[in-house]
Amino acid sequence: MTKRITILAAIALTLAGCVGGSKPAPAAPPSRSGVVRVPQVMAPQGLEGVIGSPAGTLTRRFGNPRLDVLEGDARKLQFGGTTCVLDIYLYPLRPGTEAVAAHVEARLRQGGAAVDRGACIREVEKR
Repeated sequence: MTKRITILAAIALTLAGCVGGSKPAPAAPPSRSGVVRVPQVMAPQGLEGVIGSPAGTLTRRFGNPRLDVLEGDARKLQFGGTTCVLDIYLYPLRPGTEAVAAHVEARLRQGGAAVDRGACIREVEKR
């Protein structure tokens, strides 16, 4: 009987070591649940024709982007003017819809200081 208890104890300790020392399961990849986090959309004042526009409209207006970056459902298009850089961020506003421009940033090519978005848009359009 003592031998049986010793064997059972050894098995129990072995199993406990396997369970306790195991690594956590790797995280499951994110699923596409159809949930969209709606960004705060900038007011179009001074940005008419940009805010709310899909990528196709923007590339027809400004030409081929210098950068076209996808991250999940979001997209960033970057266009360059003579003195400024224009970043346009696109997001779907509802599940299953095409991403549209929701935010615009503009900065100087040299030094990166913020510049007037409307002025940069006009400059990039002229190129």
